[in-house]
Amino acid sequence: MVELFGFTIGKKEEEKEQKNLHSFVPTDTDDGSIEMAPGGVYGTYMDFDNTSSNEGDLITRYRDMSVTPECDAAIQDIINEAIIMSADGDVIELDTSKIKQETIQNKIEEEFDNIIKMLKFNAKAYDIFRKWYVDGRLYYHIVVDVNNPKAGIQELRYIDPRRIRKIKEPIKKKDARTGAVVHVGTNEYYIYNPKGAHGGKPSLITGSAQGIKIAKDSIAYTHSGMLDGRTALVYSHLHKAMRTLNQLRMLEDSLVIYRISRAPERRIFYIDVGNLPKMKAEQYLRDMQTKWKNKLVYDASTGQVKDDRRYLTMLEDFWLPRREGGRGTEITTLPGGQNLGEMDDVEYFRRKLYKALNVPISRLESENAFNLGRAQEITRDEVKFSKFIERLRAQFSNFFMDLLEVQLSLKGIVSRKDWQILKQEISFDFQNDNHYRELTESEVYRDRFSLLNEIDPFVGRYVSKEWVRKNILRLPEEDIDEMEDDMEDDREEAMNTQQQQQQEIETQPQRPPEPNKPQKEDLDYEERELLESMTRFMNTMSDEN
Repeated sequence: MVELFGFTIGKKEEEKEQKNLHSFVPTDTDDGSIEMAPGGVYGTYMDFDNTSSNEGDLITRYRDMSVTPECDAAIQDIINEAIIMSADGDVIELDTSKIKQETIQNKIEEEFDNIIKMLKFNAKAYDIFRKWYVDGRLYYHIVVDVNNPKAGIQELRYIDPRRIRKIKEPIKKKDARTGAVVHVGTNEYYIYNPKGAHGGKPSLITGSAQGIKIAKDSIAYTHSGMLDGRTALVYSHLHKAMRTLNQLRMLEDSLVIYRISRAPERRIFYIDVGNLPKMKAEQYLRDMQTKWKNKLVYDASTGQVKDDRRYLTMLEDFWLPRREGGRGTEITTLPGGQNLGEMDDVEYFRRKLYKALNVPISRLESENAFNLGRAQEITRDEVKFSKFIERLRAQFSNFFMDLLEVQLSLKGIVSRKDWQILKQEISFDFQNDNHYRELTESEVYRDRFSLLNEIDPFVGRYVSKEWVRKNILRLPEEDIDEMEDDMEDDREEAMNTQQQQQQEIETQPQRPPEPNKPQKEDLDYEERELLESMTRFMNTMSDEN
């Protein structure tokens, strides 16, 4: 191959590994790349008529679709669910808790923070995600200091996807034993055409000024995951809504034309022309039109209402000649449309558009209140929508995986071979709606502990505590071990506190005994004696009197 623009990490070692792999099946093109035969002396001509030309047109159509009101509202619902900006933390965070080496873990997190800062992702996450979702692909040029590549990525620049395409050149070899042509590897690179986004059919010739070959490692690329196996095209998630949106547009335009043409009630003039010749009859008809026509025009720029008699449009009166033998001059009324208020067809295609974009129909109605109730009240469409958002996030996360691989390889932190193992233990956590998430989690815990309260009398008799923790509380092994340690610490702390209180009681000085006080029973006896003596005294006094 000719020298490529940009840089390649570990190119020689990869070529050696590829040459040892023989297969009669070509490599997969599940990334939307074009398979191109290797060129000869004068270079290779690549026809973009059936692939890249259509792809550029598709991206332009996707962008046109995204600015229509109905489609834009659905896109905003999707992106608002996938990208949540909050002052509490970053839009996306790296989870490296499964990596056992703490030093590697800290360095990976540090480099990920540097990538987020270069992308300005916390500020531009909405725009970056929208570009990827609408176009169906995302390209960034990785800018590296050529004199000091170990310094890592210096800058990330966005590339219009209509100007660049990934290419795969299969490396073929004839097997000496069987004579079959086998595939021993591929050469992967990108071709950048500065004129690819200016319309026409951009055909590229390798080695010419129209296209620049760029090394694979110099480009960070991720696509939507929707691939057409027939044409090797990458589709956007808007692709399945393209036909529905066109139908909705045509229906709305036809309704507007129908309502404008059928809304007013127009008059029909039947003019009796008698036995006049054709030329004189037409002249007589025009004279009558000029005499009785009244056309008022409103000028929006000046606010004036004026009479314009020069034009006769489809919204004005009809003038029809009538010959001798029929009825005389007659004026009738053409009634206006009777079903101008029906919008069922428009509403049908609007709902179909939302279904094509996987957005719940309930979000189409603005008067529907947002419900933060119990999970049982969440509709099936909302559950499917949340799973769709998770799939979008997972596919978009591949973009950060590619950037991390290049950054860690350039700085010598992790080799590319080791990265293939480490990346299996790395995940990305997107910011979620905190209030909704707290309500959902609290409801889940409430249900689990209610069930635990009902099953508690049977713990130790029919089921064990370990079974309850795994099957009722759904706790993982790590949390169970951690909770055991925490409960053991709590028990030790409670015992130490009890012993300390007992020691304080024993070390306190003894108080002197208080003098004897009359008991409650004694007081009750004296009161009774006094009451009886007073009663006897009163009786004696009454007898003497």
